[in-house]
Parts: sequence; structure tokens; C-alpha cells
Amino acid sequence: MDESIHPRAALRYPGFRSFQVARSLTVIALEMQSVAVGWQLFELTHRPLDLGLAGLAQFLPGLLLIAVTGPTADRIRRERIIRACLLGALVTTGLLLSYSVLGGASPWPIYGILLGSGVVRAFHGPAGQSLLPLLVERRHFPNAVAWSSSFFQGSTIIGPVLGGVLYALTDSAKVVYATAWVALFGALMAALRIRPVLEQKPSGGRALADVLAGFAYVARTRAVLGAISLDLFAVLLGGAVALLPVYAKEILMAGPWGLGLLRAAPGMGAVTTALLLAHRPLTRRAGPVMLACVAGFGMSTLAFGLSRSLPLSLLALVLLGAFDMVSVIVRGTIVQLHTPDEMRGRVSSVNMLFIGASNELGQFESGLTAQWFGAVPAVLLGGLGSLAVVSLWSILFPELRRIDRLTEIPVQRPRATEAAATGTVDA
Repeated sequence: MDESIHPRAALRYPGFRSFQVARSLTVIALEMQSVAVGWQLFELTHRPLDLGLAGLAQFLPGLLLIAVTGPTADRIRRERIIRACLLGALVTTGLLLSYSVLGGASPWPIYGILLGSGVVRAFHGPAGQSLLPLLVERRHFPNAVAWSSSFFQGSTIIGPVLGGVLYALTDSAKVVYATAWVALFGALMAALRIRPVLEQKPSGGRALADVLAGFAYVARTRAVLGAISLDLFAVLLGGAVALLPVYAKEILMAGPWGLGLLRAAPGMGAVTTALLLAHRPLTRRAGPVMLACVAGFGMSTLAFGLSRSLPLSLLALVLLGAFDMVSVIVRGTIVQLHTPDEMRGRVSSVNMLFIGASNELGQFESGLTAQWFGAVPAVLLGGLGSLAVVSLWSILFPELRRIDRLTEIPVQRPRATEAAATGTVDA
């Protein structure tokens, strides 16, 4: 078989392997932490709104720091940023552990710690996304995206299950936070071994001009704008995952171990799909397939909202994760391969802002809606909203429907005025 299409081509790069170990351990730690935070907050207040406030606390730093995070990823070596962010994550997880050991009973210090965690994520996201294309040759990048998604989703299975089991066995968040801290330390050790195979192209210019160039590039590149805004609105509205503590405790009566299973279920579907796509990649009609899978995401959200059975709820979430994974791989390939390296940090910061809005801001939207109408109506309204979004986007962005082969996506160079403003004009 030709090396360029070998199913394990990306795994032959040592830097890629080290990056995946670091990323996987980080995701496991943060997913464990999310289970503990969600259950801890809901036990303290019994209000869905507080789950939403936790998401808002993690989203705000990404919004407020967008003028800094993207340009930083384009100016400073990205592997160094990742190492610094892992140090920051060790600090915030240590603070959560300390607060639990001290027996804190107020949610407000937890929100403050989550704000700090949001700062770490705001810098880590653009650096991690824009580092990935430098770890493998361009011809192997779609394979790298599939494997990276597989590792990520595998971690989203292990993390919640481990966090839920530890919480259920100990009836305390302390052991969960301590285990997450150990995983983050292992991630930092792996990150010290990351070595890119391609050279990063540094950019110059001013922070404000940089971030505006990132927004301008996304705004004029219709395929990129359509792909990331589709995810933004579909996931923002269909944020069933944000209300899993409510479902586990009050609707499915499953306890913290059930919460861990529910949080892991989307990852089970996603990792299966990602492994399948790593071995049998999409060869044609990638854009229409992405749109169809976003519709499947909305239908799965509706099925979860209507279920009162734990097995059926798990099945709905498995399908939700499987559909979402196809969208993630197609969208990630579109964004990274459309974008020249000297702008990847800024474009990735815009993309991460959209992802943060869809996840953390979507968590706030779901918590607020559930506070007003109840958890079940909130999930059902979200599923219907996701279906409406994919129907509208297929009309507003015909470029998405026309995307065929992912490996043939052309790099879109910045316009001369944008490049001159940020010091990225090619010689």
C-alpha cells in the first residue's frame, strides 16, 4: 500500500505520538474533573443554572483574550505554549483539590478556579490545533486528523468513566481531582518530547491587527466560515451534554457512576467512527456527508431528550458522538488545510472561540433554558434547533455542499492588505 494512504501513516512520526500522549492524558484529566465539578456543583445547589454558569466561566476567558491567544500561537513556538498551559492546568486542578480537602460549600470559589482553567484552555486550544499540521507531512494530515480524533475521543471515554467510578466509590471529589493532577503531570512529561517535523512560520505585526486578520480571513473564506459556524450554532443549541448531571440524578436515577457513563457515551460513538475513518477515509462528497451528520446529531439529541431508560439514553449519546465525529474530522481538515501556516494560530483562535461558544456558552444556554422550562424541554428545543441550523446552512453556504475530496482542499493565501497588516507577505 502506498505510504501516503497507509492507515497508520501519522503514527510513524515521533512528535505526533508524543503530542497524542500529552493530549490524551490532558483530556482524561479534564474529563474526570468535569464529572467531579458537575456533580459537586449540582449537589451543592440543585440548580441547572449553576451548571450553565460553570460553562460560562470557562468560555469568558477565550472571548476576552482572543486578541492575545491566536497571535501568541503564531509568534511563539507552539509546543512551548502547550507546556506552559499544562503547568497552568496543574495549578487549577490543584486548587480544586485543595478546596475540596478544605470542605468548601460555596460554588463561587469553584467558578473562580474555572475562570483560571478557561484562561489555560484559551491559550492551549489555538496552540494545539495549529501545532498538529507541523507534526506530519501535509499528505498525511487527513490521516493525522482521524487518528488525533480517535485518541481524543478515546480519552473522552476513559476520563468520564474513571471520574464517575472514583466519585461513586469515594463519594468525594478529592480522589478524582488528585488522579486528574497525576494525569496532567504525565501529560507535561510527554509534552517535553514533542518535536515538529515542519518549521513554524512566525508572524509579525500588532495584536489587534493580528486578531482582525484572523476574523477577516475566516469571514472571506466561505468554506471555513460555513464549517465552523455550522458547528457553533448546531452544538450551541443541541447541548444535551451540559445537562447530564440533571439527567443522571433526577431523571435516570443513575448516580455519579451513571453520569460517568453518560459523559463517556458520545466518546464511544466518536472513537469508533474516527477509527473507521482512519482506515476507510472519506473519499468523495465530504461536504454533504458533514451536513447529513450534523442533522443526525440533532436527531440523536431529540432521542436522548425523550428517553427515560439508561440503555436507550446511552445509545442515543453514542449515535450523537458518532455523527459529531464525522463533522469534526471534515471541519478540522477544511480549517487547517485551507489556511496557510503563518495564519493558523489566528484562525485557530477564531475557531476555538467558536468551539468554546458552542460548548461552554452552549452549556450556559442549556442551563438557563433548563432553569426556565425544565431539563427535558431544554434538550428537545436544542435538538430541533440543530436541525433548523443544518437546513439553513445548506442554503446559506452552498460551498459546503460542493466540497468533495478533502485531500484536494487548496490553501487560501491571505490577501495582500491582510498580509501586509500582519507582516506575513511572502517574499
